[in-house]
Amino acid sequence: MTSPNVSRRRLVRVIAALTCLAAVAGVAAAPAAMAESSTQIVGVAGKCVDVQWAGTASGTTVWLWDCNGTNAQDWVGVGQRGALRALGKCLDVSGGSHSDGARVQLWECNGTGAQSWVLDDGRLINTGSGKCLDAFGGAATGTELQIRSCSGAPTQAWAPAGGGGPAPGPVAKKGVATWAFPPGADGIRDVGAAWYHDWSPSNSDVPAQAEFVPMIWGAAFVNDADLATAQRSGRTLLGFNEPDLPMQANMSVEHALDLWPRLQGTGMRLGSPAVAFGAHIPGGWLDRFLSGARDRGLRVDFIALHWYGSYFGDEAALHLMDYVQKVHDRYGLPIWVTEFGLIDFSEKPPRYPSPQQLVTFIDKATAALEATPYVERYSWFALPAAGEHAPHGLYRENGTATEAGAAYRAAGRR
Repeated sequence: MTSPNVSRRRLVRVIAALTCLAAVAGVAAAPAAMAESSTQIVGVAGKCVDVQWAGTASGTTVWLWDCNGTNAQDWVGVGQRGALRALGKCLDVSGGSHSDGARVQLWECNGTGAQSWVLDDGRLINTGSGKCLDAFGGAATGTELQIRSCSGAPTQAWAPAGGGGPAPGPVAKKGVATWAFPPGADGIRDVGAAWYHDWSPSNSDVPAQAEFVPMIWGAAFVNDADLATAQRSGRTLLGFNEPDLPMQANMSVEHALDLWPRLQGTGMRLGSPAVAFGAHIPGGWLDRFLSGARDRGLRVDFIALHWYGSYFGDEAALHLMDYVQKVHDRYGLPIWVTEFGLIDFSEKPPRYPSPQQLVTFIDKATAALEATPYVERYSWFALPAAGEHAPHGLYRENGTATEAGAAYRAAGRR
């Protein structure tokens, strides 16, 4: 199959030859029409608006993909008011819908409002509906694009390639664990978190513009109402919270396995129960759960991990990554580190590191987590720096970041 670039070079040679013949014959050659400029459209996590598999059929999905410079990401009309075109067709809202969640697709250009767009203050607004292009649900490669009410969410930030990108933008892997506190949404945005969780099926107590990931905390939450709430609240579901601890979900492996089909029945991407410790140990709680899940034909899509270090020295980040690697080596599944930090729980009250020790750990740990391909996401415990959590939290109730918060804000941007 001849590549588009080869065809383009041939066309240039033909035009040049005809121009020369016209000059020889004493005929003035007509000026060639100026080609329209094109560019990539860059969004959340530095990914691009892309036509699925470079398909040209009307109805082809348009999604978020790693920027790669192919024709499927080459858009004409960016920065103008009107159609956005790629592969000879137009960016279109399916069915001309004005509803939140309406999918975006490639379609024959027809001049309707469903194909009219304007780039305004970092948002791509469909003028027919007045709604914004949105990578709703996060920054994962393959996220299908849609329109939603314009909200200023990071997933609605777009810019032409070379135009500085959507700023400031969250870091795709980076998240926070939090509970309700006054500047919750501001803190999530300020530290650059692309996602967050609050150990519940709904973000009603901590609404924010970042992606919310619901959790089924324990056996009491395995009911129709909470499972339906989780389905409405996100695309990915976190499993039971520290079922190996009496003070947490406190579940036997067998009980967790018996309940797991209810979680799987949501159809959501599903994270394992997050044990408090020993996830890599043969015969441990998680090991027995995953073995039982295989035997029963149950699905687990990634491993959720918790890790807290009681050693506060310069090598603390190596201890974290050693644990993460051991778990991945044992199970071969992607990893989400859904809680991590430096806290020595063996002492009463718990012992905490100094601010500088926290900064050093955050700098090293987040750099390693960002650089590790099988680590999909991580979230610090915890966002609020208040009460007993003041020594290790990221964001104060007065709306300012701690030293640890400032370090976490910089994570993923180096």
